[in-house]
This record gives sequence, C-alpha cells and structure tokens, in this order.
Amino acid sequence: MSTILQTDIKFVPGVGPKRAEILNKEIDVFTIEDLLRWYPYRYIDRSRLYYIHEIDGSMPYIQLKGRITAFESFGEGRKRRLVAHFTDGTGFVDLVWFQGIRYIENKYKPNTEYIVFGRPTLFNNRWNIAHPEIDPYINEADRPVGLVAMYNTTEKMKSHYLNSRAMQKIIESAFGMIRERLPDSLSSDVVQAAHLIPFHDAIENIHFPKNPLLLRDAEYRLKFEELFYIQLSIVRYAADRKSKLNGFVFKRVGKNLNTFYKKYLPFELTNAQKRVIKEIRRDMGSGKQMNRLLQGDVGSGKTLVALMSMLIAIDNGFQTCLMAPTEILASQHFATFSELLADMDVNVALLTGSTKKKERESILEELQTGKIDILIGTHALIEDVVQFQNLGFVVIDEQHRFGVVQRAKLWKKNDHPPHVLVMTATPIPRTLAMTVYGDLDVSVIDELPPGRKPVKTIHRYDTKRGALHAFLRDQIHAGRQVYVVFPLIEENENLDLRSLEEGYQHIKESFPEFTVCKMHGRMKPAEKDEVMRRFLANEVQILVSTTVIEVGVNVPNASVMVIESAQRFGLAQLHQLRGRVGRGADQSYCILITPYELSADTRKRIEIMTETNDGFLIAEADLKLRGPGDLEGTQQSGIPFNLKISDIVRDSDILFRAREIAEEIIANDPNLEQSEHLVLRQQLNRLSGNRYDWGRIS
Repeated sequence: MSTILQTDIKFVPGVGPKRAEILNKEIDVFTIEDLLRWYPYRYIDRSRLYYIHEIDGSMPYIQLKGRITAFESFGEGRKRRLVAHFTDGTGFVDLVWFQGIRYIENKYKPNTEYIVFGRPTLFNNRWNIAHPEIDPYINEADRPVGLVAMYNTTEKMKSHYLNSRAMQKIIESAFGMIRERLPDSLSSDVVQAAHLIPFHDAIENIHFPKNPLLLRDAEYRLKFEELFYIQLSIVRYAADRKSKLNGFVFKRVGKNLNTFYKKYLPFELTNAQKRVIKEIRRDMGSGKQMNRLLQGDVGSGKTLVALMSMLIAIDNGFQTCLMAPTEILASQHFATFSELLADMDVNVALLTGSTKKKERESILEELQTGKIDILIGTHALIEDVVQFQNLGFVVIDEQHRFGVVQRAKLWKKNDHPPHVLVMTATPIPRTLAMTVYGDLDVSVIDELPPGRKPVKTIHRYDTKRGALHAFLRDQIHAGRQVYVVFPLIEENENLDLRSLEEGYQHIKESFPEFTVCKMHGRMKPAEKDEVMRRFLANEVQILVSTTVIEVGVNVPNASVMVIESAQRFGLAQLHQLRGRVGRGADQSYCILITPYELSADTRKRIEIMTETNDGFLIAEADLKLRGPGDLEGTQQSGIPFNLKISDIVRDSDILFRAREIAEEIIANDPNLEQSEHLVLRQQLNRLSGNRYDWGRIS
C-alpha cells in the first residue's frame, strides 16, 4: 500500500493530536487508511432545495434556503437551549441547539442568508430542526449537491464537534493529501474474476459518489474485498492444516461396531445418518486429521452417529471422549450411552465437576491405563490431570458453548491431534457456516428418525388461561407430561413478566391433582438430577423450569412445551425449547404464550415458529432479524463481526463468489508465493496482525 495511507491521522488538516486521540479510542481510526475505510452508513440527496411550506412528516432530511430572524434562549446551565427562528418567506421553522450554544451565537447572525440542512420534527405544532448543518449562502456553485455521505459518530465525538459533517470534511482533506492513484489492494486476477473497479476509484466514490452507478460499483468492490479476505484466510488456513496435520488411520470396522449395528441399534438409520457416517469413515481412513461439523436439527439422531463413529475408533485401539456444555446434558449422554452399550464390552465413564473425589481418582487411573473406552464429561475433561492412554476421537456437543482455547486443549491430549467431530443442534445458515466454521468440513442430518411426528406450534395470548389449562389437563390424563418454561427465576421490577416462582405457585394451585416440580440454574446439580430423574420416571407430571432444559434433555413421554412470555426469547432459543418435545411417537405441542401487544419483529418471530419446524429456515430468519453479531456463540469462535461495509445476510451472493475465487487462488497457489499474489499475502499478514484471527476455529 502507498506509504501515505499509513500516515498518522493527527497530520490530517482538521484533526490534530486531541481529535486524533478521540478517533483512536472511539472508532479505532489511527491512519489515513483507517480513516478512508470508515465508510458512510447512508447517503443524502442534497441536490434539491425545499420550501418550508412543503415540509411533512415523511421527510427524513430537508434542505432549506432562508434567513434567521431572531434568536431566543430558554432555561439555564445544562438545561439551556438556543432557538433560532428561520424563514424562507413561505413559513417558519425553529432551529434548536442544546450544546455549543456560545459558538452558535457568535457564528450565525440574523438577516444573513443561509443553507440549512437537517431532520425536521414537529413539536408543539411547530416544525423544528435540532442541531442543523448551516452554511452561508453565496451562490449555487458553493452549495453541496448530489449524494452526500453520512457517517456514524459516537456521543464523545459529537461533544468534540466530530459530527457527520466534520468527518466528511476530514475525510475530504485526507483524500486530498493523496497525490497519486492508490495501488490496488487485490491481485489483478481477483479483480478481473470478480469484475471489480480499481481500489482508488472505489474509495473515492464511496465517500464522494459522482453518480448512483459509481456508488453501486464502489460498494460492490469494497464489500467483495472485505468478504474475500475473510474467506481467503479461512481457506488458506484449512488447506494448510490439511496438508500438515496427519491423523490417526482407522483402517477397520471391528466387532464393536458390527455387534452394535446388528444387535443393539435402537432403530434403522435414516439415509442422512448413513451418509454422514460414510463421510466420517472416509475422513478417519484418509491419514489426515478429521475436523468435521455435524449439523442436525433437534431429534435428528446426531448422538447415534457420534456413538457409532466412536465405536470405530475403539475398534482401532483408541479411546474416545465426548464433551458437553452442561452437567445435565453430559449426564443425559452418559445415561444414553450406558443403556445402548449395556450388553457390550465397552467401558463408559462420566466425569463432571460434581464427580466425587474417590470416583474421580478411579476414573483418572483407568483413563491412563486404557480401561475406559468412552469418557463423557463437561469442562472437567480439559483439566491437565485428565490424561488418556491413547485418545483418538473427540466429540464436542453444542460446540458453540465452548471457546476456542477450551476446545483446543482436547487436541493436546495425545501426541497426534485426535479426529474431531463437533455437533450442533442449532442449524447454521450457509452464509454463517462459511464464515464462522469455514475451515470445518460440514455434514448435515436433514431427516428425522421414522415415526417422529412434527411438533404442532400454537400461539396463545396470556388472557386465555382457561382453555390452556383444560388442554393441559386432557394431555396429562392421557398419560403425557408437560414442560412450562419461564424466562426469569425471580421477579424483576423492570420487566412486566411473571417469574418462575410466581408461575410455579400458580400452576400448583391450578393443578392440585398432579405433581408439579420446578428446576432452575441456581439449584445444585444433585437437585436438578433428582428432579429430572422423577420427571423421566413420570413421578412428576408438570415441570416448571427456566431454559436449563433447553439443550439435550430427552423425555419421550413429555409431549407439551408451554413457553411463557415467548416474546422474550429469540427464534433459535424457541426452536431449541420446542425440540424438548416430539421425541416419542405421540403428537406433541409447543404453545407460545404472549401478551396481546407485540412489536412487529416479535410478531414475525411468533409467526415463523408457528409456520415451520425446519430449523434451517428458522436459522436463516433469525440471522435476518437479529444480524450475525447477535447469534449465540459466534463471538467465541474467533471471527469478529465488526464488518465495516458488508453484511453476510444481505451480501450472501458476494460472499459465495468471494469464497469461490478464494478457493481457486489457494488451489493453484497454496502459499501465495506467485508474484501477482504478493499483495494478497501482504494484506493477509497485515489483517492477521491487526487484531483479527480469521479462520482459527478449532
């Protein structure tokens, strides 16, 4: 890159040391390049002058020409505000300032012609514009015309007069310091393949668009570049890992898998499960370390696939482990594995934070001697004292609950990294999977086991309790069980919610003939285990709980999930909760309870839940409604979502094309050693040294 781009911003006219310090801290802008990559968030058409009598409530911004007739001051001290009465002969508008009042009084004079620009609002039946932009009117040539960039600024920036207009002038000054065309930040083959305009033209037209077509081309170019370097980093890292990391070779399918498949398989595998097992077997026999993501909706049979894959590792003389995010889920897996393998010579153990000292010591000893074949546990598995004799296969369930460093500790439990299978019941949209999990091979189970009926999801308002209670009573009399989930444990005065405690008492009073229990995250593990044992044994008919039952709890007889205050949950969480029912052969129901007054976004979420059981459709909708940065767990993955101009949802087509070109580049030049790719390597090195760690997922 040109050396001018690395110039400290304090040398840009209009900045100086104090403003530079504010820009450093507030928006991470240190150099001219950082400044030029502080992109506008929108554009305003300044080509038209309006008359005051034309103002209506639909105008986001307006530009007027006229005179200030008088100033008025109201209030004192911090509550003081300054009002200028402004007219163009067709009406009046009040210009209002709450800050910088002395500066305004000294700078602007009555009976002088000005151009005023700002957002009109109606207050006390008078139009006013708060903190408008004002320029002296000299002649038409001096007036801003066309598309004018608007920049996001923080409150601290505004308090130092670094508003959008000031940023525009500073960026204009910075661009004016560049005396030659900027060299391109992409290689020529990438520019040609993606049909991109030059970098210099893109930067110029993103800040000072000459026309809408050039602005469109500039946006495409800069969005592509941003997404391309993320994908190039991920693809390069994945290719490098595959070329260097040799894996254990599991050559045979032995007696354990064959015995289990022939005698103890609980139901016939779906075609999707068979396909995924073949993909895993191919990886494990390739001589390269497997690093595979297994996606499958709730109840799709991921655990069975994991178990059969672990049996292959055991047949080849290796130990295996499964790490789950909670003790409830780890205990559930242990119970499932123990039941399925009860008549086989496979030793399964459970290690959690609640494991007693004597039992823990025995497990640690048997691990080192190789007596334990499958170890299931929580974060306890990554402790240094947990040493395997020969760990060859690792399964991580609900992997988004673990940070990168936590997961990496499991790879170091053997001299060679074991094969890794990470599983999630949270379906991940393709765009997000390519960005967050881009270096993992992906398998998808997209079928439910035979006999499973889709859960019926119903929306009910909280004023219709009578009909709801009658329905629940009928279901319990038919032998079924019910979950009731609340978002809170205790009453919060700031939220109009019925707490779990209040709800628990209400349900006990409403259903005196049934046994009702409660469960929440503040209970001791032993207490939660006892509640779940009783619920599983149908000693408890109604379980009132917080979202601790969201993941992994498997009670086939529970056929009704009631979610109180469903408006407080995101789509992904609602879908996870719904997945706790529908695990038996009976028709199951998920009932979403909300107040009548709902926001448009909330009503849309509820509609989506009642219309589909497809987790991937729900995940796509969730991504569109909430944005990628809000999705649970993504911040732990090592991928920053502070994208400056692109959006992985709206710009998915650009993302896919960037991925294709990145894969072509790395396939032909894995180390970016060709002379034309020197710029790509330099940019990657600069980005990786600039607080980013793209691609290091596992």
